[in-house]
Amino acid sequence: MPAKVVLSEELDRRLGFAPGHLEKLSGVRRRHVCTDEDQISLAVAASRRALERAAIEAGDVDLVLGACGIPYQTLPATAPLVIRGLGIPDGGAAAFDVNATCLSFLTALELAAGRIAAGQSRIALVFSAEIASRALPWRDQPDVAALFGDGAAAAVLTAAPEGNAGIRASLMRTYPSAYEACEIGAGGTRFDFQKDPAAFAAHAVFHMDGRELFRVTHRHFPGFVAQLLDAAGWLAEDVDLVVPHQASPLALEHMIEQTGMARERVVNVAAKLGNQIAASIPTALDIAWREGRIARGTKLLMLGTSAGVSFGGMAIEV
Repeated sequence: MPAKVVLSEELDRRLGFAPGHLEKLSGVRRRHVCTDEDQISLAVAASRRALERAAIEAGDVDLVLGACGIPYQTLPATAPLVIRGLGIPDGGAAAFDVNATCLSFLTALELAAGRIAAGQSRIALVFSAEIASRALPWRDQPDVAALFGDGAAAAVLTAAPEGNAGIRASLMRTYPSAYEACEIGAGGTRFDFQKDPAAFAAHAVFHMDGRELFRVTHRHFPGFVAQLLDAAGWLAEDVDLVVPHQASPLALEHMIEQTGMARERVVNVAAKLGNQIAASIPTALDIAWREGRIARGTKLLMLGTSAGVSFGGMAIEV
């Protein structure tokens, strides 16, 4: 986490709102915000901690996947800078990015697991690092801007030992009818900065249509979760812990109601960390692990939504 914590009350004072206004609208009480840190330093710090906990040297890693919703820059990928920061020598590992916005971590996990299963990689490192506090619509959508916070998390993957441990199912479904509901339009080829810098600048700020996202999620998400559980061979009551994307406190409440999952089995840290884009799921996973909520034999369900719009989930038996 970045060192600086920003309370919603502080944002209320800064923006001229009554005390409690932004927390009431967003549900987020506090969030971490980068000041001296940058995206690469966050990613390297999280990756080093993951390697230390796994008792694995950086030089033993042969695959590093960057799983960030927003990259460090458009070109090249973010992952090569992280392997350089970890001291992995030239040619020592493959490094590239996987981007499925808020679901990037799950997508990268699935890709890394597939490469390990195919014998193409032996030890993989997946990191998500986000400076979500940039490009927020404080002028037009302060309630949306107040949802976000910065942070990074990482995981090390190796082949599962003999027994039941491992990934039981992984699923993703996309609903592009709601593509425009959540976006930053500038930064790619859509807007030409040389020809129309004003349009580029206007679309360099995050925009979200909460009603459209709610519509798609309300209609399709319960069926998606049922498909994922069926693929894993689990019933809803078999799940010991749900680690969801921390889209917002209100979104988490809606997810709990829709899926029927027991509230005490859902990791909910959105009010104190905000939406950290792709870093939300691995951060919540790490917090649950450190709190002792995950042990050998735990049936774990990671779930999330992303811009695009996509639903993603992974069932893991620890």
